[in-house]
Amino acid sequence: MRSHYCGQLNETMVDQTVTLCGWVHRRRDHGGVIFLDMRDRDGIAQVVVDPDTAEAFANADRARNEYVLRIVGRIRLRPEGTQNPNMPTGMIEVLAKDVEVLNTAATPPFQLDEHGKVGEEIRLKHRYIDLRRPEMIDKLRLRSRISHTVRAYLENQGFLDIETPILTRATPEGARTTWCPAAPMRAASSRCRNRRSFSSSC
Repeated sequence: MRSHYCGQLNETMVDQTVTLCGWVHRRRDHGGVIFLDMRDRDGIAQVVVDPDTAEAFANADRARNEYVLRIVGRIRLRPEGTQNPNMPTGMIEVLAKDVEVLNTAATPPFQLDEHGKVGEEIRLKHRYIDLRRPEMIDKLRLRSRISHTVRAYLENQGFLDIETPILTRATPEGARTTWCPAAPMRAASSRCRNRRSFSSSC
C-alpha cells in the first residue's frame, strides 16, 4: 500500500519514487498547480500535482480536507525560496504522477491545527478526528511503548499473560442477566419425539 511514511522523507531520497497514504491536511490551488499537504501518523509532506497528469490532477482537484489519498510520485528538492526549515520535510516535495482517492470525507467540524479554539465537548463528540492530532498520536505512541515494555519485562521473568473474565455481583436495577435462546436440541433418547429448547447465558 505505502512505501514510506510522510515524516520519513528527506533530502537524501531525491529522485526516488515513493508511495504515500494519508489524510489531506491542506489543499491549495496556485495558478492551476495543486499543492496537497499529506499527513499520516509520522508527519506531513508536501505533494505537487501538475495538470500534465490529467487523471491525477482531476482526483487532486476534488480532494478536500481529511480525504484519504494514495500518492505515487518522485521526490525532488523544493525550489529556492519555497523551502520551509521549520518542517522536518520542508526541504523536499513529492511530484505526483498518480493520485488515488481511497475515501472521501465530510467537512470536519474543526481543523486539527485549530483544536485550541474548539470546545472540549465538540472534540469529545468527534473523538475520531481529535485523535488524529499530533499531540494525541504522541500520547498513544508513548502509551504503547510503556505497555510493550512492561509486558516484555514480565514475560522475560516467566509470567503468563492471562485475561480472566470479569465477575461482578448482580445489583437491583443495575446490570441484568440476559438469556439468549439457543437452537432447539433433540432429546438424547431416540424413542422420545419431543424437542427441548435450551437457553444459555450471553
